[in-house]
Amino acid sequence: MPENVSAPTVRVDAFLPAEMAERAENVGVTKANLDFLTMLGLAILAGAFIALGGIFMTTVTTGSAALPYGVGRLLGGLVFCLGLILVIVAGAELFTGNTLIVMAFMSGKVTLVKLLRNWVIVYLGNFDRLTGHRRRHVPELCSTRPAAVRWAPMP
Repeated sequence: MPENVSAPTVRVDAFLPAEMAERAENVGVTKANLDFLTMLGLAILAGAFIALGGIFMTTVTTGSAALPYGVGRLLGGLVFCLGLILVIVAGAELFTGNTLIVMAFMSGKVTLVKLLRNWVIVYLGNFDRLTGHRRRHVPELCSTRPAAVRWAPMP
């Protein structure tokens, strides 16, 4: 074997921790600099997607008492993932993911005002959709009225 050839370096992770931190900071800068309407729209979408996953989970687990406890919970968790997958695929702004903007704040790339602005807008956008879906769908799912009456327009 020639002397100037080195063995390949084996890396388990795609990025080293320092590289991951730098990428998180750059994403945080991008998220903090979004304009108001884009940020609010993506936050409302994320809330709607998570609410959709919650409704799907409620629908699937309703009547699952005949299944073993763990199986019912597993099915509920699997279908709830739909909401999280939609958030990732659509690039929506979910508050729990935006808390990582603190990495960019701590490195000095984002100001405290931009950090708090992002958190407030995204939190309110997520909350609006989540509570909107809850007010609209939970009474229907829990109603004992026949389906034809449930879906009738309100007077």
